[in-house]
Amino acid sequence: MKLLEYNTDCNIRAFSTYRGEGSGNYGGFNITHYCGDTEAHVAECRKELCKNLGIEDNELILPRQTHSDKVLCIDNEFIAMPPIEQNALLQGIDAVITDIPHLCIGVSTADCIPVLLYDNAKGIIAAVHAGWRGTVAFITQKCITTMCNRYHCQTSDIKAIIAPGISIDSFEVGDEVYEAFAQAGFLMEKIAKRYPCTDGNEKWHIDLWEANRLQMIDHGIKEENISIAGICTYKQHKDFFSARRLGINSGRIFTGIINEK
Repeated sequence: MKLLEYNTDCNIRAFSTYRGEGSGNYGGFNITHYCGDTEAHVAECRKELCKNLGIEDNELILPRQTHSDKVLCIDNEFIAMPPIEQNALLQGIDAVITDIPHLCIGVSTADCIPVLLYDNAKGIIAAVHAGWRGTVAFITQKCITTMCNRYHCQTSDIKAIIAPGISIDSFEVGDEVYEAFAQAGFLMEKIAKRYPCTDGNEKWHIDLWEANRLQMIDHGIKEENISIAGICTYKQHKDFFSARRLGINSGRIFTGIINEK
């Protein structure tokens, strides 16, 4: 198992998984249980990741994402619940936050944008799944708001990582997607560009990295506290899963964060 590790300069460990060596749409490494992979392969990969992180299987939290704007706080009450109740609460969740040390939370993606947030001073960590629908719904801002309201974080202390996802060059969209961003108030001149097509026409492309970066800045995150991996999953599909390349029945990147203090 190979991980893309991010430099956090603190006791926060942040990473994304590679596709791994293996044939087929699920490659060598996939821990996402709802994308059509076999239970045995998912369980094997979870075991390998937990061993690498030094945690138990029940300390690895992955929500069942549905492109919503819902945020769930993983607290001690949640941890005390039986697995069936935990799984019920994780349905339809696209961002998770916790203050519990040695608990790994994360999101799964295959072109959508994973965003990791952390306040090292308070030991608060968060993971956000920001596809275009979640980005339009300002899920990253809503996660930051929850961090501030529930855990009393200051936006000036929060740092962010925009992990591998599809780039503007590869993210062609229809006019309805462009209009959704425009109606939501995004500065389209900063996140959208028309690219030529093979038929001589032009299509809109959206920069999801920049759209999430700008909404974080607008919400008080310092520019210098935001890092972007700059890896396009569509272009680098041999290393990272890309649903636009493989279809939805394929593996997912897991982008996780854990407070190892």
